[in-house]
Amino acid sequence: MNERRLEARVSQQRHKRQLNRQPSPMLAGLILYGSILFFSWLPSIFITSTVPILPPMGFSIFLCWRLIRPESLPIWAGLPLGGFDDLFSGNLFGTGILLWSIAILCLDWFEHRFPWRGFIHDWAVAASVSGLYVIFSTLLSGASISLVIFVAIIPQLLITLSMYPLTAMLVTTLDRVRLVRVKEIHDGT
Repeated sequence: MNERRLEARVSQQRHKRQLNRQPSPMLAGLILYGSILFFSWLPSIFITSTVPILPPMGFSIFLCWRLIRPESLPIWAGLPLGGFDDLFSGNLFGTGILLWSIAILCLDWFEHRFPWRGFIHDWAVAASVSGLYVIFSTLLSGASISLVIFVAIIPQLLITLSMYPLTAMLVTTLDRVRLVRVKEIHDGT
């Protein structure tokens, strides 16, 4: 009998803590866009080399947000986010805008075409879109295209293709933080 009362009290307290709490729109937007912008900026502070080694982390986070939470990013989000990535990636300005916009359009098509999919499908889509992103940004970079250039991007391609599980885990953790319920205080008017 005492156990039932204790369980009822715990249940009431749990529901009492849930009242008047909603996810903060400001926190949701800050974490969503802030994570993409931060990871677009991050590779520029670690390594500066003539051969690309680090994967396009901002683009990978962008893809994961779009695959895990398709409704969170509007279809036009590729334009400003790709422009910000262009500032730090070292590519010609406009490359990220073009490729991020094409990628989000392709992901939107994929989302409508295959609404029920699993982790392996998302990984295959992210790997193919990321691989094409690396190849096309190399082609649009203005460098003279040769076999040496394509051999030089093989490590970046391999890291990019295998990075999706870690990126998805990071994005799902950020999504849980983004949707934390916070107390909303109204002024009574």
